[in-house]
Amino acid sequence: MQFLYHPDAGLPSITVEGEAYRYLFKVRRRKAGDSVALRNLKDSYLCSYRIESVSKREAILLFEEKREFEVMPPKRLHIGWCVIDPKSVEKSLPTLNELGIWKISFIYCDRSQKSFTLDPGRMKRILVNSSQQCGRSEMMELETLGSIEEYLEKYPDSAILDFGGSPLGCEERIDSLLVGCEGGFSEEERKLFENMTIYGLDTPLILRSESAVAAVGARLIL
Repeated sequence: MQFLYHPDAGLPSITVEGEAYRYLFKVRRRKAGDSVALRNLKDSYLCSYRIESVSKREAILLFEEKREFEVMPPKRLHIGWCVIDPKSVEKSLPTLNELGIWKISFIYCDRSQKSFTLDPGRMKRILVNSSQQCGRSEMMELETLGSIEEYLEKYPDSAILDFGGSPLGCEERIDSLLVGCEGGFSEEERKLFENMTIYGLDTPLILRSESAVAAVGARLIL
């Protein structure tokens, strides 16, 4: 683990409890007087804290110093991802977070099952754990949109990933890319793409939606 997440990292003193407490003192066997690195995942500062006191359920940490230390890829990629099974989304989030994808907009498109409900709290916990492991200094942004129309209104310059598009190369300069769910986009949705840039993946294989998102993330960022 590269650091410990705490939303108040940067304040003069903080209280550590719950899962963070168990990790520090049950797993890492830290003790009073030790220094630990913390981030709040809102800015680029890595903060050093000294463990002042430890009780049975919580610990008090006192601020020592901080330094600006950004750990993010130079490219900022935004993915529009049509909603699929939340279990598949949650399994993919650590990989996408480690790749450095800046933001994901989840969209309920025509072929998304409306019964699928994403859990923002659970996804945040997954991202926090992933960031602590890979060292990422900025929390991935997440949002949910109700339709493709709403997505395109908010991100009119987004490119599209769809069958039959021009092969997506590593050299492409793309800030935002829309990826469909299983079954692809409906014909009504494709009519909305008539004046937009459409890319495809140069493979004869049929990829799952989560595989396509990981593939384009790796190709455009790494």
